[in-house]
Amino acid sequence: MLERLFHLERHCTTPRTEIIAGGTTFLTAAYIIFVHPSILGQAGMDQGALTTVTCLAAGLATLLIALWANAPIMMAPGMGLNAFFTYTLVLGEGIPWQTALGVVFLSGMIFLVLTLLGVRERLARAIPESLRLAASIGIGLFIAFIGLQNLGLVTRNEAVLVQLGGFTPEAVLGLGGLLLAVILEVRRVRGSLLLAIVATALVGMAIGLTPLPDGIVALPPSLAPIAFQLDILGALQLSLWASIFSFMFVDLFDSLGTLLAVCREAELTDEKGEIPGLSRMLTADALATVGGSLLGTSTTTAYIESASGVADGGRTGLTAVTTAVLFLLAIFFTPLIGAVPSFATAPALLLVGIFMMRGIGRIDFYRFEDGVPAFLTFVLMPLTYSIATGLAFGFLSFVLIRLLLGRIRECNPFLSLAALFSLLSLAL
Repeated sequence: MLERLFHLERHCTTPRTEIIAGGTTFLTAAYIIFVHPSILGQAGMDQGALTTVTCLAAGLATLLIALWANAPIMMAPGMGLNAFFTYTLVLGEGIPWQTALGVVFLSGMIFLVLTLLGVRERLARAIPESLRLAASIGIGLFIAFIGLQNLGLVTRNEAVLVQLGGFTPEAVLGLGGLLLAVILEVRRVRGSLLLAIVATALVGMAIGLTPLPDGIVALPPSLAPIAFQLDILGALQLSLWASIFSFMFVDLFDSLGTLLAVCREAELTDEKGEIPGLSRMLTADALATVGGSLLGTSTTTAYIESASGVADGGRTGLTAVTTAVLFLLAIFFTPLIGAVPSFATAPALLLVGIFMMRGIGRIDFYRFEDGVPAFLTFVLMPLTYSIATGLAFGFLSFVLIRLLLGRIRECNPFLSLAALFSLLSLAL
């Protein structure tokens, strides 16, 4: 049954490996269950309902991409996109959260049409090898940057933006978890990241750095306050079309960059570096955004934390099924999940960042026309805290350099179109 559904032998994996990898992805990304409701809650939405919707949206969307595309990809309401929803649309522009959900719905519908027309897949195929590698590297740096912040080793500094934080007990314990993960990985122990997360969390509880869970099981809050409350007609006003475009643009390149990077790490690409099942993944991504807006959440997208499960051996949709089931079960086990602190999952993020740096040697930095766009792509992702921004600068610089050199014919028309949209997005 599992072999027929997920083709485990073809991908050189086993059910045990896939299930462990799915658990790793879940634990690495479980923070979204708590962080996402706290952000959208500031927009005036019911936070209890948001917790339930977050688990449902993540579980159902991940299940869709698992069973339809057989990919080890996790999906959930996107970080950054939720901040844009709350701080720009609702608090910044003063529009009701119901109308903001309508904006998300419309962006998702346009996204779906572009996907069904094959525009997104053609864009993915138009991206040159150097930028694909740079996207993977940039996401790895981004993940590692998040991990260092979760450990408290990188903190804010008003004068120079960031600085080295203190070696707190949490940071030291997290670094110990990183060493454990490295040792286990060197010894080729399956589930190294999951074991490191669990061990770090248990030690933290044992020495009192993190509290024991208040309970194990709790009934989920009702969806009624936010489900199907979106205002689509209100979102159709002309002044909001720039916001619709912004949501669409950021999700387009966030999800595309994530899918390209994670699928490369999972060895799901063919000899040309292309992803055979990309069309289904992109369609699932668009459907998840539309469905999520109906349930009452901001844009749902592919998650970079999927790379942690891939690093732990996940290669098929069984990894994502495991992650999806855990998210759906999490609706009833939020007290237990909340007991896993961020410093316990940080080692997994750091190790994933290291894994995703491996392609940097394949970029020819002696060819400036390739090296400069690649450099801008992977440097700006962590520095701007945005995958989409890094890709936008990469596309734009790649096309602009060739235009000025009189070699614009080297650029695929879809890549040139992406550069134009990038310029428009940055200008807006």
